[in-house]
Parts: sequence; C-alpha cells; structure tokens
Amino acid sequence: MSIEKKHFGLLESGEDASLFILCAGEFRVTLSDYGATLVSVFMPDGRGGRDDVLLGCSTLGGYTGKHPYFGVTVGRFANRIGGSRFSLGGKEYPLFANDGANHLHGGLKGFNTFVWKAESSEGTAGPSVRFSRRSLDGEEGYPGNMDVSVRYTLGKDGALSIAYEAQTDAETVVNLTNHAYFNLRREGSGPILGHELSLACSRYLPVDGGLIPKGEPVAVAGSAFDFTKPKTIGRDIAVAGGYDHCYILDRKAPGLMEFAEVKEPVTGRRMTVATSLPAVQLYSGNFLSGVAGKRGSSYEKHGGFCLETQLFPDSPNKPSYPSCRLLPGQLWAHETVYRFFA
Repeated sequence: MSIEKKHFGLLESGEDASLFILCAGEFRVTLSDYGATLVSVFMPDGRGGRDDVLLGCSTLGGYTGKHPYFGVTVGRFANRIGGSRFSLGGKEYPLFANDGANHLHGGLKGFNTFVWKAESSEGTAGPSVRFSRRSLDGEEGYPGNMDVSVRYTLGKDGALSIAYEAQTDAETVVNLTNHAYFNLRREGSGPILGHELSLACSRYLPVDGGLIPKGEPVAVAGSAFDFTKPKTIGRDIAVAGGYDHCYILDRKAPGLMEFAEVKEPVTGRRMTVATSLPAVQLYSGNFLSGVAGKRGSSYEKHGGFCLETQLFPDSPNKPSYPSCRLLPGQLWAHETVYRFFA
C-alpha cells in the first residue's frame, strides 16, 4: 500500500493543484485537491488486465473548465434547490440560479472549484487523503462559516470509503456528495445500459419538469423506476425518460447500509454501495453529449451512471423531508463506501 503525490497543474489564481495516487492490492485510485475530486479508479478485470472505470478529464484544464461535475465533491448543497432560494430562522436566502430557475450543486462557484488543504496518511485500513476547507459565511448565498472535510481511504479489498464531516458557527444547510460517474466495462467504452442494477429502495421522489421533487415519496412497484429486483439500467429507461431521480433507502437502522449492487456482464466486474445517508440520486448520464474524456475518449449519452448518496433534493424547502439543517455545536458526519469486485 502506498501514496504518491504529483503536480497536476497551475490555476489562474497562481495556486498549485496536486494529484494523490493511492495504491492498495490490485486497486489504484487518483485524487486531486482541486475540488476534492476523485479522478480515476483502476480495478482488475479478473483476467490480468486493469482498467479505469471512472469517467473524468485527462488534464487540470478539463476540471477547471465546464464539465458535468466528474468525480467532484459537491457542496454546500448537492442536487437542486427549487426557485434558488430557501428560508431559515425567518430569513430568506437567495441563491444563484445555475439550472434554469433552480440552484444546482452549490451554485456558480461550488466546492468543486476550490483547492482544498490535503493531508495524506497510511493506516491499517489503507492509504488515505483528508481534504478540508472553510466555506465562508455568505459563500454562494449560504449563511455561516462552515468547516468541511472529506476523507478518502482505499482498502486492498477494493473498498473506497468517502467520509464527510461539517461544522458551522451559524445555522445553515448542508448536503454533501461525490458526483462520480462509473462505467464498469471501462470509461469511454460506450453506454452503461447493459449494466445490471439492484437498489434496496422501494420508494422514489417523482419530479417536475425542472427535476424538483413534486411531493412525498411514492412506491416504485410496478413502474419503470423499480430496481428492487436486478434489471439492466436500459430496460425501462425509455419509459422513465432517463433516470435523474432520488431513491429512498429501505433503512431499518442507522449507520452504513449496503443498498446497491451493479454488475457489468462483459467483464464480470461488480460494485456495491453502502452509505449512512438516507437517499441516493440515480443518474444515467442523460445529458452527456460529446464530452471530452480521458485518453482521447468521448462520452456520449448514457456513457456513465452515478449513485450519489445524499439527503433529499430541495429539502431546505420541504419541511417533511429529513432535515438538512446544521446548527452550531453539531457535527454533520456521514460515510459512503464503494466496493469493487473483479
């Protein structure tokens, strides 16, 4: 097991961005302090080969330019806030509208656009990098100074843990996730419609035309949104109109819960996902269209899938949803584990 640090590039601000390469067993993960970003995930194929199964960019310029949040840490609030505003403590907070009339993934300058402080270490669980930063009061319209950290740890068994922590000095809202796009055949290898997915989620949130939840969760049974039994992502995708929906975990207890399994039939690769969070956004890469990828590849529609563990979208405006409020003295702490099998 090892950690290697490399120079990634220089930002217009004069800041240096670095890469951190974590190696454990047959697995290799690359991270960057720019956006606390997951850059690559190399895993074996069971036949002596090894491929990168994560969509992303080859250069720092790809990440500083416009891209669909490849592998980045999303905050201060992941997903959408309807109408780009919310109220807290009797005060209304307007936000930047960067998705039609709505606020998406932290706004104009979200957490993915900053260089984070990085601290690497090697422990019994495997090589690890902890990224941290302070989101200042008023940043993108959010109240309170919020100290946030994200720790990535790679185990030799193929488990990639992402642990989040946040604290604030004033009441605020928080919802953090990683926006990784996976293709277990290999990044740039074509659509993921043949991947088989199962979710321990018997409810989901229907959305309006702006992808804002319309109300309370509804049952997936008998619909195109039902993944409670394994099926390919592409089987009912036309009926669903593409997946970009929040699924509610069938949780019976707090803590880490394994809720998802994905299988790729050509390579035999498999991935499971566990989280302490209450929900996951399933996204089937609906808006990918000729996006420049790694090593000259191009990502087309449905070229990757996301399983973004999180709180419910628009929860600052939906009192019946699990609370996204964070108060002074509280610690917001959650973990997600992606585990890869050849």
